[in-house]
Amino acid sequence: MSRIVVKVGSNVLTTEKGKLNITRLSALVDQIAWLKQHQYEVILVSSGAVACGRQELKVDHELDSAEQRQLFSAMGQVKLMNLYYVLFREYNIHIGQVLTMKENFEAGEQYKNQRNCMTLMLDNGVIPIVNENDTVCLTELMFTDNDELSGLIAQMMGAETLILLSNIDGIYTGNPANPDSKIIRQVKPEDNLDQYILPSKSSAGRGGMESKYHTARTVAANGIKVMIANGNRDNILPSLLTNPEETIHTEFIPKSK
Repeated sequence: MSRIVVKVGSNVLTTEKGKLNITRLSALVDQIAWLKQHQYEVILVSSGAVACGRQELKVDHELDSAEQRQLFSAMGQVKLMNLYYVLFREYNIHIGQVLTMKENFEAGEQYKNQRNCMTLMLDNGVIPIVNENDTVCLTELMFTDNDELSGLIAQMMGAETLILLSNIDGIYTGNPANPDSKIIRQVKPEDNLDQYILPSKSSAGRGGMESKYHTARTVAANGIKVMIANGNRDNILPSLLTNPEETIHTEFIPKSK
């Protein structure tokens, strides 16, 4: 079996108004079910909890950004996992929740326990759905974003491929909205794309293309193939794996182990 980590960002799972996009979530589940049926082991790193929580509760007083993350993620994680549970159950696929934090990736007992737990889940056909534990991870305890988290998961679990789903098709030679910009289809270990990377954040999450680029370079340097693609495109996951030459995306070639 091939082991794949799929990271889906907030900009894929939410609408322009910041609400959870149930249609896109359902399509993602359909595609992951296809992967399972075709003998792929899948670990899903999913954003969307804060967006879910924000829909559930209207607060009549001001909260700072940390308080919002704590409150809305605590409420939203329940709703998000319930949605995944209901959608995956249609395919008789079991899921399990993994909430983690940065210190769990330091060498030691917590690292081993985390890896062993996720290995046990995969061995029993359970899809781990991973997110940062936003209720306790604040300031220096936080991952930069879920791109960084997914890269650490891919390395910890010995994945063959990491797929970063964004709301654009990959890395371009300029602004993606500019018709003169061209997508960079392949990045070799020795390539440096710093000149093409803008240090901007996504509108719905903490990441951006700069984050994806640095995660992809680090993970590829550790022998894992990385694909950056548009999660809003129909059937993007099966297309990437069965017909990558015809599927628009940016691929980072892994360094030989």
